[in-house]
Amino acid sequence: MNYSKLYKDTLLNDIVPFWEKNSIDHKHGGYYTCLDRTGNVYDTDKFMWLQGRQSWTFAMLYNKVDDNDKWLKIAKHGVDFILKYGMDENNDFYFSTTHDGKPLIQPYNIFSDCFAAMAFSQYSKASGEFNIRELAKNTYNKILKKKDNPKGVYEKSTGERPLIGFALPMILSNLVLELEDVIDEEEVNLTLDECIQQVMDVFLDKESGLIYENVRPNGTHEDSYSGRLLNPGHGIEAMWFMIDIGVKRKDNALIKKATDTILKILEHSWDPIYGGIFYFMDAQEKPPLELAWDQKLWWVHLETLVALAKAYECTGRQELMDWYEIVHNYSWSHFSDPINGEWYGYLNRRGEVLIDLKGGKWKGCFHVPRAMFQCWKSFGKIESLEL
Repeated sequence: MNYSKLYKDTLLNDIVPFWEKNSIDHKHGGYYTCLDRTGNVYDTDKFMWLQGRQSWTFAMLYNKVDDNDKWLKIAKHGVDFILKYGMDENNDFYFSTTHDGKPLIQPYNIFSDCFAAMAFSQYSKASGEFNIRELAKNTYNKILKKKDNPKGVYEKSTGERPLIGFALPMILSNLVLELEDVIDEEEVNLTLDECIQQVMDVFLDKESGLIYENVRPNGTHEDSYSGRLLNPGHGIEAMWFMIDIGVKRKDNALIKKATDTILKILEHSWDPIYGGIFYFMDAQEKPPLELAWDQKLWWVHLETLVALAKAYECTGRQELMDWYEIVHNYSWSHFSDPINGEWYGYLNRRGEVLIDLKGGKWKGCFHVPRAMFQCWKSFGKIESLEL
């Protein structure tokens, strides 16, 4: 099968047009992300992390696919909204606003900062706007200052059970590569060193080969719900970030370790009865407290497709392609909507569509187009070698 053509055509003829047509707020700026099955807007609140993600997506497409002025204008649409409405007086990013930019939820979530920085970096590369480039750099520096206490005054825990979370070192390992043209090379390498150490030595459990979502600061495990929590999608997504770093550094040992981890997580988290990857799991197989634990989510499967494609591109291991075909067949037959466009986000354990939205508070214009782009490019290289 010509996977590269499938992913390219789907990206350019399905996914991108869906968001171009349905999400842009031409009156107030920014993007609507709450879109139903057919693309109609069902809620007008705007979430800053999704504004940043969509702006990044269109700037990335402009930079890496085609310097289409329409895409650059769409990217600017999001950047302008974030600049005008998305920040408080301290330049911290609100979590959400009304459709016309009135703040709704305070800046408690550092991921709004992360995706704003990514958007600013890609957009400045596309537009050449120096002030946006500097804003990307300043936002990144603020993220580093916040990383030991990401929520600041909005942190709810008392500190009695000190656990550190996987999400931030995971995203930093990708963010720093996104910003490597903006920040100093020394800073890039220092951050990458720290991310590799955190992801591969602290959160990756040497005994099981699985990534834990929360660990004690010294990397040991807490026997509690939070301490036993596994998020297979996070672990697998982080591994393709590690592979990207390994490629950049020509570090074959890191690529192999990341590849082995992808396979271990996938084997552990694949539903043996209905297929698909579980959303959450308990490391000791105790009852999970996450009520959505057995749902099958779009981003988990898309990130797995990217990880398997990159790992196979780098190693050529047949077991990766065997798994790729399993995950590909499940994902395309369950999430893709060939009638209305885009992908569903949420399935029940049996693989039936649970909520038929195409976008919401958590699903926006990011995982689907990014995965389509990444798989297109990986399989383009793989297929060229097979000719």
